[in-house]
Amino acid sequence: MLQPIPFKRTPASFDCNKSTNTTITRLRHRRRNTEMLPFNTIHEAATFLGRNLTVAETLWFNYSAKKSDYYLYCHNILFLFLIFSVVPLPLVVVEMMRSLGFDKYKIQPKVSLSLSEMFKCYKDVMRMFVLVVGPLQLVSYPSIKMIGIRTGLPLPSVWEILVQLAVYFMIEDYTNYWIHRFLHGKWGYEKIHRVHHEYTAPIGFAAPYAHWLEVLILGIPSFLGPAIVPGHMITFWLWIALRQIEAIETHSGYDFPWTPTRFIPFYGGADYHDYHHYVGGQSQSNFASVFTYCDFIYGTDKLKEATRIDGAQNGGSYFVPTQDLKSE
Repeated sequence: MLQPIPFKRTPASFDCNKSTNTTITRLRHRRRNTEMLPFNTIHEAATFLGRNLTVAETLWFNYSAKKSDYYLYCHNILFLFLIFSVVPLPLVVVEMMRSLGFDKYKIQPKVSLSLSEMFKCYKDVMRMFVLVVGPLQLVSYPSIKMIGIRTGLPLPSVWEILVQLAVYFMIEDYTNYWIHRFLHGKWGYEKIHRVHHEYTAPIGFAAPYAHWLEVLILGIPSFLGPAIVPGHMITFWLWIALRQIEAIETHSGYDFPWTPTRFIPFYGGADYHDYHHYVGGQSQSNFASVFTYCDFIYGTDKLKEATRIDGAQNGGSYFVPTQDLKSE
């Protein structure tokens, strides 16, 4: 925290200091009673912080100063729509051009989806987005205020953002693991989770393809991290975006050797989750959403035992060990 430099207090300096304190108090009071940044100018913001704004903070101020917190939070609706619509498109192109050399990266190469089949999946996802995801975003704003997601200055440092994102991923992964295991119980699978497993060879568009109740249930782990370690709205945006992009990659159906996520310790990836979809409702393994440590700790990590009959990257089916299947 910046320490003030001692100086001889004169009536003039006292009045100046009093004026500054009054300004800061007024700004803080305004912040408590509005949903917008409490600063009318960048100069006011700099006075409040006791330093000049960074370039990022200046950009954020210029964009968000006159926007309500609710409006900023609702940006998630636009982000999710763009992610669900745009990020899977390269995978559609790859699926259509498998004959040009991409087939060797297809995890289940004997399975092929037409353009119309993939578009149908997208339409189903968009229907769920309009009827469930979008309205859920609109009404969940009070929970964001309650857990303390902030929109003001200063902005978090890059290091703070990275640490919080790592915590969010770990918390979501652990809680998602147990919810996923529950959904593979008899009732959970038959009533809810079977919808997601309609794609035994998943595609990018199928990442959010699920029963509406599953969408609601699995939204809980996504909010737990920010609730436990609340951060800035920008961090929250990044978290939601990265989690959805990761889910699309995990459901891509392709195991590309150049994927950067290969370098993340304990990362599951497409090959790991694809096996879970291949086994389907009978699966007792590979429940992790992002990392593999929960499957390893609790004995449900079976990918290494599940070898493809025709060899890695060129077969169309797996050899499924009997311990990976639950008895009826």
